[in-house]
Amino acid sequence: EVQLVESGGDLVQAGGSLRLSCAASGITLDTYVIGWFRQAPGKEREGVASIMSSDGSTRYADSVKGRFTISRDNAKSTKSTVYLQMNSLKPEDTAVYYCAAQYGLGPRMFPYEYDYWGQGTQVTVSS
Repeated sequence: EVQLVESGGDLVQAGGSLRLSCAASGITLDTYVIGWFRQAPGKEREGVASIMSSDGSTRYADSVKGRFTISRDNAKSTKSTVYLQMNSLKPEDTAVYYCAAQYGLGPRMFPYEYDYWGQGTQVTVSS
């Protein structure tokens, strides 16, 4: 069974930083794409960043380029973790952040491209 568990969401002031974690079990990260998405109240879910961990290739939304970094740990364990380091946070980054996983190749940025989802973690950036 595939399970994704996000953590690390918090309330932070504008300009601050947070690191989100996505603990994945039931999959081998080398064969999966992991994406981070976010959804603000009244808005559609949008792709933030994606990583194909087998070759390290990544994609980012224009709104977060230069501020957010997606990465994975390389520990050989049952649970593998993908991180989203978020710097220079802005109030418009406020949303519930979700990680998602999909078997296959190449980073991808649309929700419909993913089959497995976590429960989300709240990020709130105050001005």
